[in-house]
Amino acid sequence: MHHPDHFTNTFYQSTAPSAAGSALQENLECEVCIIGAGFAGLATALGLLERGVSNIVLLEAEQAGHGASGRNGGFVFGGFSLDNGELLKQLGRAPARHLYQLTLDAVSLIRQRIVRYQMDCDVNDSGVLLANWFDDERRLMQQRDFMLREFNVDWAPWSREQTRAALHTERYSGALHEKNAFHFHPLKYVHGLVNVLTAQGVRMFEQSRVIAMKTDLAEKLVRTAQGTVRAKHVVVCCGGYIDKLYPQLARSVLPIATYVMATEKLGERLQTAMQTRAAVYDTRFAFDYYRPLADSRLLWGGRIAIRERAPREVARLLQGDMLKVYPQLAGTQVEFAWSGIMSYARHKMPQIGCLPNGVWYAMGFGGHGVAPTTLAGEVVAQAIAEGRQLPSGLQNYDLRYGFGKLGLAAAQCAYWYYELRDFLRE
Repeated sequence: MHHPDHFTNTFYQSTAPSAAGSALQENLECEVCIIGAGFAGLATALGLLERGVSNIVLLEAEQAGHGASGRNGGFVFGGFSLDNGELLKQLGRAPARHLYQLTLDAVSLIRQRIVRYQMDCDVNDSGVLLANWFDDERRLMQQRDFMLREFNVDWAPWSREQTRAALHTERYSGALHEKNAFHFHPLKYVHGLVNVLTAQGVRMFEQSRVIAMKTDLAEKLVRTAQGTVRAKHVVVCCGGYIDKLYPQLARSVLPIATYVMATEKLGERLQTAMQTRAAVYDTRFAFDYYRPLADSRLLWGGRIAIRERAPREVARLLQGDMLKVYPQLAGTQVEFAWSGIMSYARHKMPQIGCLPNGVWYAMGFGGHGVAPTTLAGEVVAQAIAEGRQLPSGLQNYDLRYGFGKLGLAAAQCAYWYYELRDFLRE
């Protein structure tokens, strides 16, 4: 292990340092005030800008991308945290297909924006592999047939031989390749979005935690420690860090922690484990997710827990997980390790909508957030700028009470139960 000072920053922060933006210190008026400068808040702002609404104030308690948006695995692919089979069962075919398609549209939109606005965010276009952890190949083929039949999505099957030629491990018995997916540096993408917004006149303030909101008036009043914003519309996009800001919203998400690390630069050694540039996750409930980085590191994430852990502990746990798959990487150093909080709803779907008092919200993207946060930005922007209805099916996933500490304990128990089930299946 390296000296502990390596662990003060995430890999993303150390490779995309950001200058602290200024805090709100005045009283402003605007058309739309967005709270939270993660992917959802930034995508909402850009969705509004692209539809001609530019009188926007964006407030961020820490720095843009401070939460899950700037610390995630960097996978950009279709779908939600909720299993696609469940989505189909719960909504029926047409709405389920429509919502899934919106996530694919979001993947394309992210791609287009990166090109249109010339964002430098380490895009890797090699796709994403779903590797089969279990020996039963029928399951993987059933999943492929299901996606093709129900969602018209073709995940290319890889045989055991093909998989092992790309991923040098005995762990996997085959894979499905999602060619349309990609992976990238999420924090550089955040900074790219911020640059576009501020260049086009969006007023953005960091270190500006919202401490109170008055929402019973036609114009809503949002208060920070040193300033206020009067706005016609307010959009709350706070994810796992919503805290006490809005109890009605905070109660309906569970803040769940996940862990990520990055190895030292592996150089040629990376080839002993991986000969593909694709990102990888596996078919267990408690899956690993990892991807090769541009500078020959391996970024590795996994585990779900109800608390953040010290980086050293994260490094130890994840290094153990990595060596279970790639024992040939024994002896490599972990240079970065971090955890972060995601917001999960009990139904595992994003929560996007408008409260009776007219406050919009977009949250609950835990576990599969990059495309759905962009989807949220689009549908909220369409609603505000064009008066459009939210896509059918979303209203099924309303604000359900997450049961606070009890909910977290239940989530942890469920996770252990599924881990045990994975173990027994092996």
